[in-house]
Amino acid sequence: MTKIEQLEQEIKKLSPGEFVSFRDWFTKYDAEVWDAQIENDVHSGRMAKIADKALTDYHEGKTRAL
Repeated sequence: MTKIEQLEQEIKKLSPGEFVSFRDWFTKYDAEVWDAQIENDVHSGRMAKIADKALTDYHEGKTRAL
C-alpha cells in the first residue's frame, strides 16, 4: 500500500468533526504551499516571461475585457 493509500484510509476513519478540522487545516496548508511556489517563481524570474507576454498581447490589442 502506498503512502497516499494509507492516508486515504486514515482520512476515511475520521469522525465528521475530525474531518472538518482536517479539511480546514489542509485547505490552509495547500494555500500556503501554493503561495510559496508563486513567490519562488516570482523571485526566480519565471513569472517575468509570462507577465511580459501578457503586456505585449495587451499593447498589441490581442486581449479582451472579461
